[in-house]
Amino acid sequence: MKLLVDADACPVVDIALRCAKENDVDECILLCDTSHLIERDGARTIVVSKGADSADFALVNLVKAGDIVVTQDYGLAAMCLAKKAYVLNQNGLIFNEFNIGSLLEQRHLSKKIRMGGGRTKGPSKRTKEQDDAFLKSLKKIFSSIKNTL
Repeated sequence: MKLLVDADACPVVDIALRCAKENDVDECILLCDTSHLIERDGARTIVVSKGADSADFALVNLVKAGDIVVTQDYGLAAMCLAKKAYVLNQNGLIFNEFNIGSLLEQRHLSKKIRMGGGRTKGPSKRTKEQDDAFLKSLKKIFSSIKNTL
């Protein structure tokens, strides 16, 4: 099992790596483009060329069934779910076949609003509660994997 992190602008890289180490993950991979070089001990960093979704496509090509993916991108989450990976975002939301459709629809509607000149609300300042929720969800995924072994 691998932990793959869509590391461009990901605020929970260190939390994810610590939890992965505690759970004996085989390999941790951070994916980023050339504008976000991120390196951490205990993880392999893959740097891809800067471009729309280049890190996302590299990640989806690496992910296998049973791997864990951290991303805030709904499209990438959907592709990883299709490959039978466990997927969660930086706030602890675990993506699944029941919520991904509505999340993709929300993304589409927000894009239409922005293309029409409207504005959508951006993310609020990161809180400790969000970090705690992420860690709780990641531990839940590890527990679920251990229970299936």
